[in-house]
Amino acid sequence: MLWIGWGGAAQAAVPEATPAKTVLVLGDSLSAAHNIAANEGWVHLLKVRLGNMVPPWQVVNASISGETTLSGRHHLPTLLETYKPAVLVLELGANDGLRGLPLDAMEANLAAMVDMAQKAHAKVLLLGIELPVNYGPRYRDGLRAVYADLARSKHTALVPFLLEGVALDPTRMQDDGMHPTAAGEPAVFATVWAKLAPLLD
Repeated sequence: MLWIGWGGAAQAAVPEATPAKTVLVLGDSLSAAHNIAANEGWVHLLKVRLGNMVPPWQVVNASISGETTLSGRHHLPTLLETYKPAVLVLELGANDGLRGLPLDAMEANLAAMVDMAQKAHAKVLLLGIELPVNYGPRYRDGLRAVYADLARSKHTALVPFLLEGVALDPTRMQDDGMHPTAAGEPAVFATVWAKLAPLLD
C-alpha cells in the first residue's frame, strides 16, 4: 500500500506491529517459584522459550502461593480482561487437596474458570497434581478424576501430573517434599511444554 506525502513523493506505508500473543499462567506456589529464584522456575523457562519464538509470545505469571480454586476463580475475570490471553495455563487444586476440601466444589471452580477462558476465546491447558499417599486412595483417585473428567468434558489439554518424574526424586525436590528445587524445574517445564506447544498457533 502507498500513500502520498506532503512533498508529493510516493512512500511505502509502514505496517503496524502485531501485538504479541499472551500465555497466562494462573497457579499456586508450584508455579510461583517457591523458595527458589524467580528466574529458575518453570514459568520463567517458559517465558524464555516463548520469547525466542518468531513471532515471540509473552508470558504473564499470575500465580500466588496459597492460591485455591476458589480464589483463582475470583481473580480470573480481571486477568482475562486485562491480558486477553490466547492460552490459559491453569495450575490450581493442590491447595484444595492438601486441605481436604470437597472435590465437587473444586471441580465446579475449575469448570467455571475453563468456561470463562473459553468464552474469552482462550485455549486452556489444565495442570493436574497428585497428593501424598496418606490422603488415601479414594480422595487421591477422586482428585485425579477431577482433572481427567474436566479435560474430557471441556475439551481442554491436560497434564495429568505436573511433577511427573520429579516428585519422587529427592535430588530434585525441596525438603518439604512438595516443591521442586531449581534442579527439578527444567523437568517440570518439559512436562508442561509437551502439552502446551501444540496449543500455540
